[in-house]
Amino acid sequence: MARRALAGALAGALLGAVAARAAYAAFTRRPPVGDLETWSRTNHRGEPITLLEGPAFVAGAGAAAAAAPGLPAGTRAAVLLAVTGSGALGVYDDLYGVTSSKGFKGHLGALAKGEVTSGAVKILGIGATGLAAAALTSRGPVDTAVNGALIAGSANLANLFDLRPGRAIKVGLLAGAPLLAASLLRDAPVSAVMAALPLGAAAALLPEDLGERAMLGDAGANALGALLGLAAAVTLGRPGRLAVLGTVVALTAASEKISFTRVIAGNRVLNRIDMLGRRPVEQAPAH
Repeated sequence: MARRALAGALAGALLGAVAARAAYAAFTRRPPVGDLETWSRTNHRGEPITLLEGPAFVAGAGAAAAAAPGLPAGTRAAVLLAVTGSGALGVYDDLYGVTSSKGFKGHLGALAKGEVTSGAVKILGIGATGLAAAALTSRGPVDTAVNGALIAGSANLANLFDLRPGRAIKVGLLAGAPLLAASLLRDAPVSAVMAALPLGAAAALLPEDLGERAMLGDAGANALGALLGLAAAVTLGRPGRLAVLGTVVALTAASEKISFTRVIAGNRVLNRIDMLGRRPVEQAPAH
């Protein structure tokens, strides 16, 4: 039995869950920036919702990474860099971003014309922090480049799913479960902690997301994706990492042309997973 990896996974998941819930409770009393209205948005139903779930995920995952047992210093630093860097850039886009340009094509096209959008700042910033996190856990320049692209690409892709209640977290849980399983099978405690930590934090916040009281926003979705990308970089061999990176690139490119929401709604299985735990579209909110 993979006892060391199992113990590490349980510790990482528990620390992530407890820290994320504590951070959410604290931030809904006193937000990290501004007031509650600063973080209030309107969701797809036209109802008010808070973005404080995102900073709660970032703070919770960061605190859990700092306290998690058994992580080498360089790996711990990489986790903290990935979650705080992507989270901080996500907060910047959540609070100060504009929507005149969308997607990689829109933001990079605007940048080519001399217009620096908040999205371009986030893309370049997450690319830099992803590369820095990869440098702390990789062997050689090729692996660093592949892993940096995987971390940054995963951060961006997770954010593309944060359009309906619980969707980004469900995608994160589905993507992270095989990484955790692989770590347990190999009895690799470090990668088990790294995979379990964001899964625990995300799962603890899922009720708020499904209940349409809060959403991850750029801050939480980017951080969740970055941590899963880092876990993949540490867990998988180079062929596996290249395969995952290719999938991330393909889905990101597809998002420029097609609507993920429309594709999910048109597939019976995907739609059932997407609606699991959610309030039906036609149902009025409870008061």
